[in-house]
Amino acid sequence: MNKKLKVLLSGGGTGGHIFPAIAIADEIKRRFPDAEFLFIGANGKMEMEKVPQAGYKIEGLNIAGFDRGNLLKNIGLPFKLISSLLKAKKIIKSFKPDFAVGTGGFASGPALFMAAKIGIPTFIQEQNSLPGKTNTANGKKAKAVFTAYPNMEKFFPTSKVFFLGNPIRENIVSGMQETAQAKEKLGLDKDKLTILSVGGSLGSRTLNNGWKLNLENLKEKGYQLIWQTGTLDYKDLSSYLQLPASIQLKEFIKDMETAYSAADIIVSRAGAIAISELAVAQKPVLLVPYPFAAEDHQTKNAMNLVEKNAARMVKDSEMKEKFWTTLSEICENENVRKEMSENLKYFAKPNAAKEIVDEILKEL
Repeated sequence: MNKKLKVLLSGGGTGGHIFPAIAIADEIKRRFPDAEFLFIGANGKMEMEKVPQAGYKIEGLNIAGFDRGNLLKNIGLPFKLISSLLKAKKIIKSFKPDFAVGTGGFASGPALFMAAKIGIPTFIQEQNSLPGKTNTANGKKAKAVFTAYPNMEKFFPTSKVFFLGNPIRENIVSGMQETAQAKEKLGLDKDKLTILSVGGSLGSRTLNNGWKLNLENLKEKGYQLIWQTGTLDYKDLSSYLQLPASIQLKEFIKDMETAYSAADIIVSRAGAIAISELAVAQKPVLLVPYPFAAEDHQTKNAMNLVEKNAARMVKDSEMKEKFWTTLSEICENENVRKEMSENLKYFAKPNAAKEIVDEILKEL
């Protein structure tokens, strides 16, 4: 490509939409260091902070989703949509991108719709096994749709679908270590079975309550636990729980590659990016999907793994009855753990960002 490349990206609302867009931008920048990038986000959403932190410019639209909880709040929605479409059109005409990539979220809708309408090649990256409405709508006009799960042809035109996975953090791909070495690095006993529990940056009260109820079971079995609580409960839990050295309470884990490496088993929510990282880590996993995610997509994500015997699942509502018994079945059966790790390989796509960019460049 002789001329300076200009790339438009749009995705936001959650980290699951933002970080794949940034990973794709990073891969393009690696190949074309002088490329120019512009993101379109939604004002007031986390992309307006996260994208500049990653070193990219972003413009905001005054767009919001449909509020099912308070119908009165939706009165201004048509006006917000029209003004967002007009602003997106103005941004795109001024920037003149060579192509646009959408990863879902409110702003991605008008941004990709307008790009396609103007005649700019568009590409969609869908993180979940149940696509969001924005990506489904924009997928009809896109040149290609990159999915993280197989059999997505029922949602998108068959000829456009590429099962390439979710772009994940490079340090997860390259930073995995020997399990025993990682345990020692974290001050844990290398010979004891170790569980990693991750509930996301805010944390999961369901997981935190599950561990509170089963601390005695953990101590009795002698299992080690790296327990990432999130900001939600960390102060409370750290102030009153008296924990042995074998149970490490952490608000946030910066060095996730070491935590993944140290784990023999992982307990996690079932967000798209979390699952993509877990598949690359290839550790046996117990998923507890967040039941209030849009259209319950976390449960559908989890079921894709469960059906291939690559994970076990416990519903949020069944934690009291089934959490410890299901976890114990994994902990106590090495063959089950080996089989789950092996089956996770099907979902592991460590080169997703590279392969997505390869395909985009082929299509141009």
